[in-house]
This record gives sequence, C-alpha cells and structure tokens, in this order.
Amino acid sequence: MKKLIPILTAVACLALRVGATVLPAEKLLPDDTLFVFSIPDTVKAKDIYKNSPQGQLWNDPSVQAFKDKFVSKFKSEYVTPLERDLGIHFDDYTGLLQGQFTFAVTQNGWDGKSKDGAEPALLLLIDTKDKSDQLKTNLTDLKKKWVDSGKSIKTEKIRDIEFSVAVLSSNDLPKSLRKSSSSADSTATSSDSKEGGDAKKSDSKKQVYIGQAESMLILGDSPKVIEKVLACMSGASVKTLSESASFAANASLFREAPLFGWINAKALISSFTGSADTTESGSATGNPMDFKPEKVVAALGLNGLNTVAFNYLYANDGAQFNISLGVPESSRSGIFKILAGEPKETVPPPFIPMDAVKFQRWRIDGQKTWAGIQKIVNDISPQALNTLNFLLSTADSGAKDKDPNFDIKKNLFGNLGNDIITYQKLPKGETLADLNNPPSLFLLGSPNAEQLATALKITTGIFMGQSGNGPKEREFLGHKVYSVSTPATPGQKDAKPGTISFAASGGYVAITSDTSILEEYLRSSEKEGKSLRDAPGLSDASQKVVGSGTSLFGYSNDSESMRVGLEALKKDLGAATASSTLAPLVAASGMGDPEKIKEWIDPSLLPTFDKISKYFYFTVYGASANSDGLNFKVFAPVPPQLKK
Repeated sequence: MKKLIPILTAVACLALRVGATVLPAEKLLPDDTLFVFSIPDTVKAKDIYKNSPQGQLWNDPSVQAFKDKFVSKFKSEYVTPLERDLGIHFDDYTGLLQGQFTFAVTQNGWDGKSKDGAEPALLLLIDTKDKSDQLKTNLTDLKKKWVDSGKSIKTEKIRDIEFSVAVLSSNDLPKSLRKSSSSADSTATSSDSKEGGDAKKSDSKKQVYIGQAESMLILGDSPKVIEKVLACMSGASVKTLSESASFAANASLFREAPLFGWINAKALISSFTGSADTTESGSATGNPMDFKPEKVVAALGLNGLNTVAFNYLYANDGAQFNISLGVPESSRSGIFKILAGEPKETVPPPFIPMDAVKFQRWRIDGQKTWAGIQKIVNDISPQALNTLNFLLSTADSGAKDKDPNFDIKKNLFGNLGNDIITYQKLPKGETLADLNNPPSLFLLGSPNAEQLATALKITTGIFMGQSGNGPKEREFLGHKVYSVSTPATPGQKDAKPGTISFAASGGYVAITSDTSILEEYLRSSEKEGKSLRDAPGLSDASQKVVGSGTSLFGYSNDSESMRVGLEALKKDLGAATASSTLAPLVAASGMGDPEKIKEWIDPSLLPTFDKISKYFYFTVYGASANSDGLNFKVFAPVPPQLKK
C-alpha cells in the first residue's frame, strides 16, 4: 500500500498537468479578447467534414481526376514554393492537429485612440495531445533552419517556458507570398523610394514568440498575453474570457459546437470612433460635410451592438450555422430596429410554384422602415434628408398636375405593407445573359395594392417621362400591367435595353424584368398548382430555423442550381465563370482567361450531374429577434440518399 501511494500521487499530478493543457479557449484567453475562432477538437472536426456531403463529394471517385489536377496545381503554385521559402514541410505540422485549435486577437492595452503605440495582440494555440514529442522535434528543427538561413533568433523564458523569438519584418515575407501580393508590393516600393527614412519606418518589425507548453503549441506577438495563457494552464488566478459577461451571454451557442467564433463588437466599434483629433464641426478635417464616425455609428445603431457570435453544428439530420448579434431590444435602433422585422407568418404562400429554386419572405413593416430610413439619413446629414424630401416634393408636385388628389406620402409610402416576397426560377438558357438574369419576381405586400401600383406608375412616369420612357399600360386577365423601359447595362458586351413590369394582384404589387413569370403569378389566382410549401422535407427542415420571433424565412434548391451550374460550366467555361455564382471567385483569383482557369478548374474532368446528385439537396434559413438580440440560422438537411 505504501508503494502504491507515490504511484497514485504521480498519476494524479500527471492528470492535473494534462488537464491544464486542454482547457477550453474561453478559460485560456484573457478577458480583454476582441476576437476568437476556435475548433475545440480538430480530430472530431475532421471526422465531421469527412462524413458531410461536401467531404464525401470531394472524396468521390468520380471527381478524383478533377481533384488531383486542382490539388496538384495548388501545391505547385503555393505549397511547394512556400515550403521551400520557409524551410519546412507542412505535412510535418498538419499531423500535429490533435486537439484544440484557437486563434485570437486580444486588446492588450489598445483602444484605437491613444498614441502610446499599443497594438492588439495575435495568439495561436494548437493542442497536439500525444504528439508533443513530435512538436518538440519540429520546433528544434525549425529553429535550426531559421538560424542557418541567417534569421535573427533569440531565446526568452516566459513563466519558465522557453520561447524562440524571431524578429520579422515585411521584407521577410516569403517570395511565394510576395508573388500573390505583387501589386501591393509595387505600391509600397514606389512610396518607399520617395524617401529612405520613410521606407525604413514603413518596414515595420514584429517579434514573434513560438514555444511549447506541455502538448500546446503557442505562437503570439505579445509576451504579456502569452504569460496570461501559461498562468491559466498552471491554474493561477487570472481573469479569463469565460468571466466576461458579454461572452457568457453567448455561452450556450458554443456548448458542444465543433466550431465557433465570437467578436467583442462593442470594444471594436468604440476603438474606431471618438478620435481625439475630431473637431466640433464634425470631422477630423473640420469639413462639416465630412461626417464624424460617432455620428454615423450612432445613426446606424451600431453603438448598440455588443457582440457577434457564431457556431457550426452537425448532426445526423444535417448541418446548421448560427449567427447571433447581441443587440438588446432596449438599445436597438437604426438598421437593427429595421432588421428585427415583425414576428409573422413566413412560410411560402400557396401561390409560390414548386419549381422555384430560391424563395425569401421578410415580414418587415414598409411604413416603419421608411420612417426609420429617414431618421438614419437625418441623423447622419440633415442636408441629405432635405435633398431627398425636395426630390419627393418635386415628384409630388408633378404628379398633382395629372391627378390633383395625389399625395406621394399617402398613396405611395402610406400603402406599404409588412410582407416582402422574392422567388426565382432556373435560367431559361445557358448563355451568359440567361445565367445572370434568371426569371425572378419581387412581391411588395400592400393594404391597397391597386393604389400602390398606380402610385408607382405616376412616380416612375414623373422621373422617367422626360426621356420618353414613361410607363406603358396594358390589360392582362383583368389586371393593369405597367412596363417601364430600362437602359442597357453600361460596359456589358451585347447588352440590350430591358423592361421592368409591375402589376397589382392578391394584396401584392408584383415587380419583375421577366414578363412570363409575372403573367404566371397573375394566373395563379385562377388555377391551383403544386406549391413550394409542399416540397418534400421542407416543413421539417424549416422547424430548424423558424420559431418565436421569426420575421424572415428563405429557401434555396441547391440540387437544381448545381445541376444547371455544372452543365453551364461544362458547356461554356467562360460564360459560367462570368455568372453571378462564380464571378467573385474568378475575380479574386485574378484569372480572367478561361484557358488560365482550366489550369486549375478543368470542367472536362467533372462527372455528369447524375453521378454526384446524391450530395446535393436544399438549404433553408431564417432570422428572428428577441429581447437579447437578432439571430440568423442556416440549415442544410442531409440529402435523402446519404441518410444512414
């Protein structure tokens, strides 16, 4: 028994030691944390991705050739050159991700206003668990390679833990990364060449601390912040993020989440406003038209935003992404008061057709929204509101020449309801014009839709009448349809003038650039057809995003959208990548030439959609408000063919 006691004591101490390294992010980070992104268990997260529809699709044999070409190009362009520049192999480090992964930004004495040189601190924490010996070896090798390459490396102890300290500057950026930011470098070079002294100042230097505490890899640029983390790991009394009331308000969102993030919005917004240089006239420059940041922030209601929190959840029935804006009802104003909407029915009405691939319904009071917008504009610039009112008064006077009883405030804004619906169908063809302009309908709810449509006709006639493009009128099934010609999009090849049509029916004013979808809507009152609300699985999925206080609901048929997108991609890479779906990706990559895009994304290597259709289904989303803030939820149910 006496021999057993020391063994048990050693085991208990070891357990306490190990336990300290696996504290959750909120118990490791200081209470002045501004931003945190954390994956509590990277092994679990990788397993979730592997079993998700996206992970299964990426590992499907039918996309292997496409995947191999993309990965090979990515490695040759970025990974291999970066490994060569840094003198490391990423495979030696990716295997170390065994536990927590946390990236954080802490305030560290910075408030955005004082000129004492304080800056936010960056921190990266990676728990390697049973790979701690490999981590130690990797760090030793990394330090040797850096020293051999001529980098200035020193050693510093923080709470008896040895850290390597590298002094880095913008000139230490690896050549492979400089290639990606050549335009930024050229701008910096031209400005630095103006004066040698300024060039030295612009080449800011930063100390980076990297070390190992038990199984935890710690990388940061502030020894003070690292010291607090080590103190937490050792069990010392330190105020942590978990004790922050604003973080604790979102604690339920992070519990059991394989991925989450949090932002101290109040501290960030405060740091970017209220500069000491701001003059009484309203700006740092003294120009009364150069608005004070505080004025804009207050008008938009941003000073009422305390936190932003998000998480990702995955279960057998699907994946869910949640965002929470901490804007208490008692301090809610500006855009947040508008975004809160009204808790009313949001499911698709019976007239929304089954073949709609996108749908959204937002219960927002039009009259209150207009009043809110006017208040925001006035709070930012009374002159801007005066200009707006002058334009409306001019339109009102012009309208009275045709109808003495017309009142723009009463007939137009006074007829705005509390229901806004949009839905979209698949493109009619595969040309660039078809992909960018699928048939869609905008429905504006109104207590008197006929009067609202007439008001729109009159006001558009006033603003466009001088150019001869005033509304044209025709009858369709007893409804008056008004059409307004619109100019061609400037700079777009082969662009042609378009037409916006609108008509009143069923308590809505329907507006569209596609006549056929408008006429289909006007016929919907005469015949019954299959409705989107009866789509298989939609009712059950909507329960994940709709609840008390919901004012917005949306739906996207990912399967049909992907089918059309894939067919367009395989048929015409140039047109497909210029479409609204892929254009941002292509623009960001800097690859405007389809032949260059093919070096990365080769459509000929993609399978036909029927071979991968089982990985796609639909997505729903909803927004709601309660006394604590605004919430946005997205849910993607597991496709039926993948359900176990």
